[in-house]
Amino acid sequence: MSGNSLILKMENITKSFPGVKALKGVNFELRKGEVHALVGENGAGKTTLMNVLNGLVQKDSGKIIIDGRETNIITPSQTREAGISFIHQELELIPELTVKENMLLGQETRKGLFRLIDWKAMESKTRDFLKKLDIHLDPNEKILNLSIAQQQLVEIAKALYQNARIIVMDEPTSSLTDEDVKKLFKIIRDLKNQGCAIIYVSHVMDEIFEISDRITVLRDGMYIGTEVTKDTTRDKIFSMIVGKDIKRRYIREEVKKGNVILKVVGLTYNGIFQDINFELRAGELIGIAGLMGAGRTELLEALFGIIKEVTGEIYVNGKKVHIKSPESAIKNGLYYISENRRDKGLFPTLSVADNIVVSSMDQHRGLFGIKKSSIIESSEKLINQLNIKTPSLKQVLANLSGGNQQKVILARGIKTEPKIIMLNEPTRGIDVGTKVEIYKLLNRLKARGLGILMISSELPEVMEISDKILVMSAGKISGIFDNISVTKEQILSAMFKYVEKKAANGERNGIIKR
Repeated sequence: MSGNSLILKMENITKSFPGVKALKGVNFELRKGEVHALVGENGAGKTTLMNVLNGLVQKDSGKIIIDGRETNIITPSQTREAGISFIHQELELIPELTVKENMLLGQETRKGLFRLIDWKAMESKTRDFLKKLDIHLDPNEKILNLSIAQQQLVEIAKALYQNARIIVMDEPTSSLTDEDVKKLFKIIRDLKNQGCAIIYVSHVMDEIFEISDRITVLRDGMYIGTEVTKDTTRDKIFSMIVGKDIKRRYIREEVKKGNVILKVVGLTYNGIFQDINFELRAGELIGIAGLMGAGRTELLEALFGIIKEVTGEIYVNGKKVHIKSPESAIKNGLYYISENRRDKGLFPTLSVADNIVVSSMDQHRGLFGIKKSSIIESSEKLINQLNIKTPSLKQVLANLSGGNQQKVILARGIKTEPKIIMLNEPTRGIDVGTKVEIYKLLNRLKARGLGILMISSELPEVMEISDKILVMSAGKISGIFDNISVTKEQILSAMFKYVEKKAANGERNGIIKR
């Protein structure tokens, strides 16, 4: 049961950017000891509102009241001093530093006359705190050696270590396994019992209804309303989010399949995946399911030439190809969109148009260099096709919402005119309305004869959008199913098939990172 005393009140918050009014008199209240979900489509204003609270964005007008006192937050350090901690969806860890160095950054333990860092004490503190959270990581491991899910756990632990009274969690489960989500929810419930207040930003309705006490909905920069979770329904929240009823969240359209356009024979990589064999037809979408560590990401990275030390054979349209780099993959008609869009997909300081055409500049070369008119024409066409919300082609990509950034990356892939497009978690952290738009786009690509490989950790999504489902378990294909007849139980059984065998053979979990 949440407390009744207000710890935070944001009143009539407004904020405008060039060409965009991001917040239009938004209200938000947080009580001591409650989990308050903040939801809305990408571009609804959630991130901007939280950036105002974090001191990263200055509000144009409105009030922030903490513990009954109006507070003027203009820097992130003031936010921390007020007892507010943030767990960001886009991780803000330093890859070259260790787990302990990231967790205790700015709070290092020192000793002696010269105040030297006490590395042994830092290791002990980190190890004890991680153990308390039931997170099993080596404090001395560098962040760059961890999987995305493991990095997410470090980000969560780092925020909790600051002992904040208010914690903002932005899509905290986007890269976590089901088991890690259970751990996180236990941590959240413990924090509630201690009187901590949590703002939970998420698009995953199952999580929101499981963990939150209240739900506030934003749409188009406006406050739509707040509902008590136990007294409302998913349909009511969906209607508030999009302004209309959504009857079907997932859409798969049947398309006539063409010839085999991709054939993979015996593909193997360094103990990460072994003897991978499958075929993809024109007009077909194969969903790839599996647990963290199954080798799904590495498989797509190998097909795109990011991972080079691969044995086996790859055929495109019946012709054997040798893919040694992303450039050669693109030339052979393959395009890959990474799960980690911030580090591997975006050029945040470049314009929307530049981000769209960066992989296909050769299409815009003329006798006298790059033809800007050609870039503008093709970019505008894709922006309209994908319904990308941007004030102009010149808008800096970093100023777009996460969902619209994802659409820009999809536009870039389509722009290369691929035969096969490979997507890794394409709807991660994206609202339900944008998800439906992406599903419709995938159906259109199928109808044009493209073949699609799509990794998703959301099993309902895999089952609803795929024509076939390829399941990986501990680096092996454990099943390829026709989506019409497969059951959830069959997929789950296949996901654990070789994991269980590895455990029986005494092999250590976690060797395979993704």
